[in-house]
Amino acid sequence: MTIKLGSLFDGIGVFPLAAARCGITPVWASEIEKAPISITKRHFPDMAHLGDITRMDGGAIPPVHVLTFGSPCQNLSQIGNRDGLAGAKSSLFFQAIRIIKEMRDATDNLFPVIAVWENVMGAFSSNDRMDFRAVLSAFNAADVPMPASGRWAGAGMVRGGTPDLSWRLMDAQYWASPRLARRQRIFLVADFGGRRSHEILFKPRPMHPLSEAGGDRGLSSPEGDRGTFLEAGGRVPVTRPFQCFRMRASAKDRTPEAFRNSFGLPTDPFPTLLAGGVAPFAFWYEDDPAGGFVRFPTELECEHLMGLPEGWTKYGADGEEIRAASRYKALGNAIALPCAEYIMAGIKEVLHDPV
Repeated sequence: MTIKLGSLFDGIGVFPLAAARCGITPVWASEIEKAPISITKRHFPDMAHLGDITRMDGGAIPPVHVLTFGSPCQNLSQIGNRDGLAGAKSSLFFQAIRIIKEMRDATDNLFPVIAVWENVMGAFSSNDRMDFRAVLSAFNAADVPMPASGRWAGAGMVRGGTPDLSWRLMDAQYWASPRLARRQRIFLVADFGGRRSHEILFKPRPMHPLSEAGGDRGLSSPEGDRGTFLEAGGRVPVTRPFQCFRMRASAKDRTPEAFRNSFGLPTDPFPTLLAGGVAPFAFWYEDDPAGGFVRFPTELECEHLMGLPEGWTKYGADGEEIRAASRYKALGNAIALPCAEYIMAGIKEVLHDPV
C-alpha cells in the first residue's frame, strides 16, 4: 500500500522531496507564494496544489497518511515581533490543526496517521513560554501542563493521549558532512495511530548521502565541500562567516571585543539563512591574504547549505529562471533536507503496513 503525504505551507517542497527519497508519495501541497509554487510544480508535476489554507476543507481534500506543516514563524522568531501564536502570520498554525481535525472527522479517525510540525526555536520562549504549551494542547485537545522547571526542554514527549507526541530541537549543521548552515528548528511528531512518535524522532538510523540528492528529480547532485567553497585548483580557502546581528549590535554599542567576535572563526558553521537577508562572509587564501574579499553566498551555495540538490530553486515550472531575490527568500524560509529526511525515514519504518 502506498504511503501518501500532504504538505501545508509547502514552500519549495522540502518535505515532499524528503518523503519521495524515503518511498513516500507526495499527493498534494498548499502554498500561496508564486515562486515556491512554480519551483515545486517543476519537481513534482503530478502533485496537486490546493491553494490558500484558510479556504481548504480538511474533510473534502484527499486524505493522506502523513500531513506536514511548517507554519509561519514570523511572530515566534527571536528576530520577529514576538506576538507569538496570536500574531497575524503565526496564528495560521490553528488552520492546520483545523484541517487535521476535519480530515480525521471525515475519515472515521483514520487519516492522517502522522502529523509533523516544524518551527523556529523561538516557539519555546514566545509569550512567556505559553505558546509551545498551546501547540501541544492543540494537538492533544487537552490542557498540557508546563514542566516543573518552567522551561521547555529541547526534546520531550506527551504520552497517554491521542495523538502520541514527541518533539526535538534539531540543528541542521550536525545532520550532514560536510556541515550545513546552522539552523535550529523544532520538529514535533504527532502519532494518531499508536505510540510511535519517539521511534520516529529519537531512533538512530542511517541517513541518505547528500551526493544522491538529485535522484529521480532529474537534477545534478551537490558535490564538494559546502563549508569551505573549494576552487578548481584544490586550495582550501579560509572563510569566516559573519554574525551580522551581533556585528550591528556591537557597532551600535561600541564594544570592540564583541565586534571582533562577530567575525566568527574559520571552523564556525555558516549562520542561519534568513528570508529577509543573506549573511556575508570573508574569503581568502593563506598564501594571499591581501587578495581576500567579502561576499555573499550565491543561490547555489545557499542550496548546498540547506542540503538541497544543485539548482533546486533555479527554474520554475515554465522553465523560466526564478529571480535571485525570490530564491534567497524561499531558501531562507525552507527546511534543511537531512532533518526532514530523517523524520520521513522514521515514518516509513513505522507505517510499514498503512491503511
